[in-house]
Amino acid sequence: MIKPVKGFSKLSKSDKIEWITTNYFSDPKTAKRLIKQYWNSDSKLQQLHDEFIENTISNYYLPFGVAPNFLINGKSYTIPMAIEESSVVAAASKAAKFWMDRGGFKTKVIATTKIGQVHFMYSGSFSKLKAFFKSVKPKLLENTKHMTHNMEKRGGGILDIELIDKTEDLKDYYQLHATFETLDAMGANFINSCLEQFAKTFKSEALIFEQFSETESHIQIVMSILSNYVPNCLVRAEVSCLISDLDETPTLSKLEFAQKFIRAVNIAEVEPYRAVTHNKGIMNGIDAVVLATGNDFRAIEAGAHAYASRNGKYSSLSHAEIDGDTFKFWMEIPLALGTVGGLTNLHPLVKIALEMLGQPNAKELMQIVAAAGLAQNFAALRSLTTTGIQEGHMKMHLMNILNQFNATKEEKTKMVAYFKNNPVSHSSVEDALISIRLMANE
Repeated sequence: MIKPVKGFSKLSKSDKIEWITTNYFSDPKTAKRLIKQYWNSDSKLQQLHDEFIENTISNYYLPFGVAPNFLINGKSYTIPMAIEESSVVAAASKAAKFWMDRGGFKTKVIATTKIGQVHFMYSGSFSKLKAFFKSVKPKLLENTKHMTHNMEKRGGGILDIELIDKTEDLKDYYQLHATFETLDAMGANFINSCLEQFAKTFKSEALIFEQFSETESHIQIVMSILSNYVPNCLVRAEVSCLISDLDETPTLSKLEFAQKFIRAVNIAEVEPYRAVTHNKGIMNGIDAVVLATGNDFRAIEAGAHAYASRNGKYSSLSHAEIDGDTFKFWMEIPLALGTVGGLTNLHPLVKIALEMLGQPNAKELMQIVAAAGLAQNFAALRSLTTTGIQEGHMKMHLMNILNQFNATKEEKTKMVAYFKNNPVSHSSVEDALISIRLMANE
């Protein structure tokens, strides 16, 4: 049994690696080599990466790809994507090219409001609490002026603070529910700092509010934190074209394709088991761009899935219909993104990604990300309702399988040619590779 380590965070990086490889690996020398081979040769750049998080021992690389041919509101984009899953970038690119020839993506930001809450417990008279909140609200705003001054100069800041009674859900539970506009910043630190000041002022002022009894004056602040559920930080993306401009398949007419596509969306609207995978496909495109641009993809994921459940049942984020002779496909999704602060000013590839996109502001980035998500969803549904998802996905996955078997360059060339007309699976690749190697040794 490995003994707990004391003072691990104070060890040097080399000492941390020494402790880990000695205690957890049968071959410490090989483990050290593998960990260190991903260090950056530029010591300053490596130090920058080391300081992003705690207890760093190496870098974990993800492929940084690009999806060209996105036409969004009449402007052409090549979109950066950081993701490990094969076929995502190819599918997004293919969908983008398809819609570029049919008018492209139309996007608009519906709202940009973000939310934070002070959660507290209070067991006294609600009418007294309302009177207290009314009296203290101006002071809550005044005491955060030193934090909001610069944001307000740019047109952002605190939009409002409300008192919310949640006692039907939990005894004695109330909230200060605050709304914010953070402009091009993600705003997490700004919002949390404001909330903590609200809590401090709210608690101290309660002690001297004359209408409170001694018991009522002792409000218990539980926590002060932003919410990643931002249903009023919303963007819409859509594509449309005449049904006659859709592609035919060997088995489906253009109208039949549109009808089958819409039926697939309808299923995701009513069946949660399908909706989760349907929306995961949307997030394949969204997360990849969010990560490439230095934003918090975990927050975006959580908020998107909460939004998909807003009506009491988990459902599809995207929708489709036939309107007369026109096929329409669209999505509305909450995306709280930023283009300043955080990693956007630090990570070299994030800087590259944002420059590639034309240095977008937060609203522009919301629209770009939404278009990438809709493109990915279109590509997945197009495959599902025509050839099936595995034909294209497994061909893109072929190289990963070949690398698992340490295929040579010559073997890869032969295998790619062979599987152009044969179904790809792990076992079929293994069998074909064995056959090629046997023939080479004869």
